[in-house]
Amino acid sequence: MRKILVANRGEIAVRVIRACRDLGLASVAVYSECDRGARHVRLADEAYAIGPSAPADSYLRIDRLIDAARASGADAVHPGYGFLAENEAFAAACRDAGLTFIGPTPEVIALMGSKTAARHAAMAAGVPVVPGTEQPFAPDAPEAAIAAAAARIGYPVFIKAVAGGGGKGIRLVAAPDELASAIRAGRSEAAAAFGDAAIYLERRLVRPRHIEVQLVGDLHGTVLPFVERECSIQRRHQKVIEETPSPAVSADLRARITSAAAAVARSVGYTNAGTIEFLLDEEGQFYFLEMNTRLQVEHPITELVTGVDLVEWQIRIARGERLDLDPAVALTPRGHAIECRIYAEDPDAGFMPSPGRITALSVPAGPFVRDDTGAEAGSDVPIFYDPMISKLSAWGADRGQAIRRMQRALGEYDVRGIRTTVSFFQWILAQPSFEAAAFHTATLDELLQQRQGESFSTPDEDAQEVAAIAAALHVLAAAPSPVVVARTTPPQRAGALGTPGSGPRGRAESWGPHRASAMGDRGSPHNAKSWREQARLEALRA
Repeated sequence: MRKILVANRGEIAVRVIRACRDLGLASVAVYSECDRGARHVRLADEAYAIGPSAPADSYLRIDRLIDAARASGADAVHPGYGFLAENEAFAAACRDAGLTFIGPTPEVIALMGSKTAARHAAMAAGVPVVPGTEQPFAPDAPEAAIAAAAARIGYPVFIKAVAGGGGKGIRLVAAPDELASAIRAGRSEAAAAFGDAAIYLERRLVRPRHIEVQLVGDLHGTVLPFVERECSIQRRHQKVIEETPSPAVSADLRARITSAAAAVARSVGYTNAGTIEFLLDEEGQFYFLEMNTRLQVEHPITELVTGVDLVEWQIRIARGERLDLDPAVALTPRGHAIECRIYAEDPDAGFMPSPGRITALSVPAGPFVRDDTGAEAGSDVPIFYDPMISKLSAWGADRGQAIRRMQRALGEYDVRGIRTTVSFFQWILAQPSFEAAAFHTATLDELLQQRQGESFSTPDEDAQEVAAIAAALHVLAAAPSPVVVARTTPPQRAGALGTPGSGPRGRAESWGPHRASAMGDRGSPHNAKSWREQARLEALRA
């Protein structure tokens, strides 16, 4: 293996290109029209255009990716995550073209990519699954059959996409009269997101935690699980904060849940990096949820507490090396790490995407802070792709120190030109339930509902002052007649306007368009503060 094509963009492409450089391997980037000047393009040794900006015409075009690999002379392909990372047809096309796909085999991707087939694999390995339907409902399955299955499982139930991921295609149904509309909505979203409208049902556990186990398997039969990650802080079923280790997992539970994850992976002949996700109920019982047959977004925090470069090992395994890591290193966390996914979204506008040009960017630094990003000042956040611009991670000797370092890092994060979720994360980390680790998968949605649309942004004092003065001046300019304002001024000193020491302590002053020139003395240092306060008062009165 000499040269790797990275079939992705953004921060994950940057991450893989850096791993290639660490291993002395050449890297090849691909780019769409809007990514022509992107950071990953400039970091790679070579770069090839693959089409227009829309993903369907570029990053999802298997033929163009294979053509780019051939043209560059690459002998391997790393899919990153998202796009075609869990697409068995892409993995098969790489194999057919004589390229090494840095990931599991196409057959395993197909098996574990089906949520119902993955449930069967888990049960065959002796791992408990969340009660639900064992066979998928085809897109044309009658609603009566789905309703009968829901009644057997018991409400509340989740409708889930068989080919799902990223929180898409999921609908919670609390009662039978909500089922029909939820089926239609779930099928529609699943078809749009994955090209497959098949669904299945799963019972909703009460107040569960979302726990996942990172795995790495080599081509010689070794499968190694890593310390678990806590992923319960979610907004509408999508992770926003991850941490490791989980505050809810004891040493005994860690041994059981990681052993279960490894058993599932071994039973299907899994190779390379992957993650098995579980739900953990309030009694401490865990249930298999699904497997992600790729590198996870949140892999940096596992690297921080174990010292293992997961992307490097993906490459080393793909070229046939044996996995010789000490299992104790993988399962014994050194300290605690937290990751926040920084999105170009406006939390005050329902987390709507905030595309545009980043006019200025200052990323956090300092001890034990890591910022994985593909963004930089002058770069654009396109409308075509996931709006995540950075993965901000912080490490501490314990959870408390990791939280404090993350709070410090968020305070240093300065992005101009677009809106981001930085203020949203500052709010989450300050919540008592987060500090106490007393949360579950619905906690964040409940906290957001309690806010009732309250803004996450707090203007600084200077911004408030400017806005108040501007408002007051606007009122004054529009006033049809002078506004009489009583004010008290201190005795004037020598050098001030008027005769030294002259002027009454209290007088009436008229404000209006014809008095604009009288604002001059209000700008002096002696009176600046009192006039700012008066302007604020006038703005409030207006």
